[in-house]
Amino acid sequence: MTIAVLGPGGVGGLLGGLLARAGTPVVVVARTSTAALIAEHGVHVDSVSFGEFVAHPRAVSRLEEPVDALIVATKAAGLTDALARIETAPKLVLPLLNGLDHIAILRRRFAADSVLAGTIRVEADRPRPGVVVHTSPFLLVDMASEAPSARAGMEALGKTLSDAGVPVRVLDSEAQVMWSKLVRLNALACTTSAFDELLGTIRSTPELRGYLVGAIEEGCAVGRAEGAEDVDPATAISELEMAHATLGSSMQRDIAAGRPPELDAIPGAVLRAAARHQIACPTIERLVEMIQERIAAKVESAESAASEPAS
Repeated sequence: MTIAVLGPGGVGGLLGGLLARAGTPVVVVARTSTAALIAEHGVHVDSVSFGEFVAHPRAVSRLEEPVDALIVATKAAGLTDALARIETAPKLVLPLLNGLDHIAILRRRFAADSVLAGTIRVEADRPRPGVVVHTSPFLLVDMASEAPSARAGMEALGKTLSDAGVPVRVLDSEAQVMWSKLVRLNALACTTSAFDELLGTIRSTPELRGYLVGAIEEGCAVGRAEGAEDVDPATAISELEMAHATLGSSMQRDIAAGRPPELDAIPGAVLRAAARHQIACPTIERLVEMIQERIAAKVESAESAASEPAS
């Protein structure tokens, strides 16, 4: 397959690097400056699973050529601007964004039956353009489509990713794919960001653990109402019990770095779905309030420091 990767951040950079290292025809689509940097220096990957290597995928600022599959790995807030760089119609689109709302956006932009439901479970970050740090051995891509015409393409894309070292599951239920990750991610992102603690501390502190479990239970109730009949609090809690104690979240890292966190894409998506079904989510709502309070305090502190006269 020929594959394009839109957004070479932690997720897109890792996948683009692995695909290029495996010899797959792959092109990375990025901002002009990032595309130029990758074209000259490649993508430097430092991975606990794959070691340290430099891959050299092609890199462009606009995709004009036909491809078999487009992997979309931007942040939700940057999706609309990033899509302006795509000037072709991929046969298959695999979005690996957090949240839910991007699926509808992509199905309006491309042929609806070409857009899969997809998620990735990975801990990877991009400390600077062209550099990816993959810090946890856990890696899994799930994908599903309700369109029979997409099945063969999904299987081929799954094999291509698997051949590059990325475990893939091709499943039947779009709702199950999206919500099985979202209930866990939402609880992890919200608790680590609200309390600025890693998972080990969240799990071992009774009060904080109560928030973690409450967010999972509320998320699962919403997911089941949305059609993900098999999402189960015990399963999500078990996954987080098995995760390493130093696990954080991209939302937590974004707040620490002064970047806008994905509050709208992650808990926002859960709360909007909850409102559709009139399901109360007091734990998630309180965690969002606490995160917003932390961000406001951080901004106020930075502005105060900037206004102080130099000594």
